Amino acid sequence: MASSNDDSDKEVLTMAEIQKRAIDKDKCIMVIDNRVYDITKFLDEHPGGEEVLKEQHGKDATSAFEDVGHSTDAREQMKGYQIGVLHPDDVKKPSKSRPVIVNPSSSASSAGNDAGGSWTKWVIPIVIAVAAVVIFKLLYKPGTNINRPPKAI
Repeated sequence: MASSNDDSDKEVLTMAEIQKRAIDKDKCIMVIDNRVYDITKFLDEHPGGEEVLKEQHGKDATSAFEDVGHSTDAREQMKGYQIGVLHPDDVKKPSKSRPVIVNPSSSASSAGNDAGGSWTKWVIPIVIAVAAVVIFKLLYKPGTNINRPPKAI
């Protein structure tokens, strides 16, 4: 089913037609959320490597796409590769996609829009602080004054 994202001008393709196009191994075509994408030109740019994309060639990759938890930027970038929509007879129920958190006060290219990266802003400093305390405890010997050089014998 086409969503409200102006899919009206897009080609309507059945899964059978998508699989016919997938015979061409030089292309990479897949379905995500009932939209058809030709991501052939994106293969070399994909941060996860081209093999994970090629595994989904000619298939509905919605679950695989959602399992990874793509950023808002990735979802926005996908729009440029959309070539069509899935025929209503082949449409599955809408997936329970993860909510995308959008901060309207920041730019779309901001790393802060990536909901997966927000927890690292406080976890990484805590891990560094704990590591520093552990290293200090292991290296510090009680009874020594770290400001005074050792006595000569």
